[in-house]
Amino acid sequence: MYNAFCIVQGMDMEPLRFGLIGGAGNAFIGDVHRHGAQMDDLAILSAGCFSRDPEKNRDAARKWHVDESRVYADYIEMAEKESARQDGIDFVIIATPNNTHYPIAKYFLEHGIHVSCDKPVAVSVAEAEELQQIANQCSLHFGVSYTYVNYPMVHQMRAMIEGGEIGRVLTVMAEYPQDWVINSIDRGEPMQDAWRFNPAVGGKSAATGDIGTHVECLIHMGTGLSVERVLANLTRIPADMPLETNTQLLATLTGGVPGMLWASQVAIGYECSISLRVFGDKGALEWCHDNPSRLKYTRVNGPETYLTCARSFLEEGPRAMSRLPYGHPEGFFEAFGNYYRAFCREVLRAKKLTDAPALVHPTIEDGVRGLRFIEACLKSQEQGNIWISVQ
Repeated sequence: MYNAFCIVQGMDMEPLRFGLIGGAGNAFIGDVHRHGAQMDDLAILSAGCFSRDPEKNRDAARKWHVDESRVYADYIEMAEKESARQDGIDFVIIATPNNTHYPIAKYFLEHGIHVSCDKPVAVSVAEAEELQQIANQCSLHFGVSYTYVNYPMVHQMRAMIEGGEIGRVLTVMAEYPQDWVINSIDRGEPMQDAWRFNPAVGGKSAATGDIGTHVECLIHMGTGLSVERVLANLTRIPADMPLETNTQLLATLTGGVPGMLWASQVAIGYECSISLRVFGDKGALEWCHDNPSRLKYTRVNGPETYLTCARSFLEEGPRAMSRLPYGHPEGFFEAFGNYYRAFCREVLRAKKLTDAPALVHPTIEDGVRGLRFIEACLKSQEQGNIWISVQ
């Protein structure tokens, strides 16, 4: 049986030390990482290169109470000096644009430091596979912060599927619609996060790489199935966009299960509505980020049932992931906290500071699979929207 989560109890030790690359100024995701990593008192921010701008770098350090002696001008200086310290960081969080992930992660791994990285972990499969190889050779843990798979009800869905609650899986549908790109265009404002549409910075894909990979990982973690083949239709809306803003896919999953995936940044009326629907021959399950504490379960010829977080009738693992009593909403920060609780557990295991079981969370293996997914989608589009194997 799938075992999603089991909290470390009674650990009496100094918190892990971590460093942060990026996150200064108005950057959103870096601060989310910081909160998530420190949520369970397993780690504390101790060093960083928060910005290439010296003033912003210092401002962030003061705001987050990081000693000025451990604020660095670049990641190279940080990796070299922190790895030489007796009290150096145990892991680094990389929250920077896509094209920087590979060189930063590689350098920290080569200096013996565990890595947590935003997705995609690189801009090519070859780079991602090299990072995986280095991490394995150095016995270092490499986590990838696919956010949405860290909600308790996604793990409840997986446990119910593997427990046979919906019978044989017949088909899977997943989507991630957003409207921020078309909203920016309509207002005539400069594009928010414009670097995502610069191939030299964000990579060869926008919608597919940025949010389509979240859908791919959600399918894998929520069902246990993997995307094995894709037939992709990638469109640029408006037509003068440098990269695609809308991705529609037919997919073949493990065991020949058919699937459909949609990722869009021009879906008016949708803010952050990633969802997963799984249909079996005995029932169906549906989870949506708009109401992440609830899982819809329908038996064949039966009524709709809604399962909610922290209730006694849930599987033990998903129930343990909930941080509040039932009826109290949890959200994005808590999902990051769940990811970092699992990530820190693995770093502690690597340092032989705990023998508690590993916790399910996205790792470099998921990051590599995500890059293979992106490249298969691009290849399908380039070759006239044909079926391409994800490999």
